[in-house]
Amino acid sequence: MLLKEMIIDLCGLPAPSGFEEKVFDRVKELLSPFVDEITTDAMGNLIALKKCGKPNAKKLMFDAHMDEIGMIVTGIEKGFLRFSNIGGIDPRMLPAREIKVLTDPPILGVIDTLPPHALSDEDMDKSIDAKKLFIDVGLSEDEAKKRVPLGTPAVFTGGAEELTDNVVCGKSLDDRSCVAIIIKVMEYLSAKDLNVDVYCLISTQEELGTRGAITGTYGINPDYAIALDVTFASTPDSKKSETLEMRKGAAIGIGPNMNRSIANALISTAEEKEIPYQLEVMGGSSGTDGWVIQVCREGVITGVVSLPIKYMHSPVETMDICDAEAIVRLLTEFTVKLDKDFIS
Repeated sequence: MLLKEMIIDLCGLPAPSGFEEKVFDRVKELLSPFVDEITTDAMGNLIALKKCGKPNAKKLMFDAHMDEIGMIVTGIEKGFLRFSNIGGIDPRMLPAREIKVLTDPPILGVIDTLPPHALSDEDMDKSIDAKKLFIDVGLSEDEAKKRVPLGTPAVFTGGAEELTDNVVCGKSLDDRSCVAIIIKVMEYLSAKDLNVDVYCLISTQEELGTRGAITGTYGINPDYAIALDVTFASTPDSKKSETLEMRKGAAIGIGPNMNRSIANALISTAEEKEIPYQLEVMGGSSGTDGWVIQVCREGVITGVVSLPIKYMHSPVETMDICDAEAIVRLLTEFTVKLDKDFIS
């Protein structure tokens, strides 16, 4: 499967934090041909292992999270569903948004909104109070209570689609795009002679505070780790000092959350193999699973590689496949070179 096709496939699955089962099953299916074993843990993480077959081999771990932002039903009033957010959602984009409520079978809904004709000038300028919004599923109160149990999760409708040959737009590119990148890396590594055992931690509940990565990393106990996540791509209204460019390649993290030796190894690999890359300097937390991976147990030599996307945490996240392909090449070449002398 092409990388673009895999990203679109994974983004079409609903899996908000704490409800990742559908993505787990699909990732297991896609990864299985390229690894020796796949297991899980109490947090629902998917843990895959490709053994190098060499004694006393070091452990390299790739991490990306499978969950997405979403909502959860907390009450029913006159057939309308009251809800709370799962993860960070900007309330300004919620009114009139189409929603898939994950009942069995799923039902569609829309978040209520007042038409502009019914708003005063003062109301038009006010920020949205998400606590006053409801999901309209077109049901009476009795029907809604029968079909929608409290605690039912919901996600934005749709998945991801092509804007152009290289540009993909849709929900949950954060972080399914990076999950797909890891699967593609493992496909390429499956025929390579390696010096390290390679673990894939496809983690849960990152959107609620890197929860799956904490337990998953503790269980794997890797020597090296690279966390893959998305980062902010430049748009006309963004701060240039706080964003990166799409179509400029892999974003290699530099800062206290990233071990400098592993960052240097990634940079040297990119330059040697003529893989496009850019540097992402972060003075504190990377905002990724790398933050907790780095300090697990006695500490892990950790790097962060990011994919620039626009409109993060929205149903229209946008990325360029060329950047994702650059990350695949970078991590494949990095892993092939990795031995006891490559990182010190």
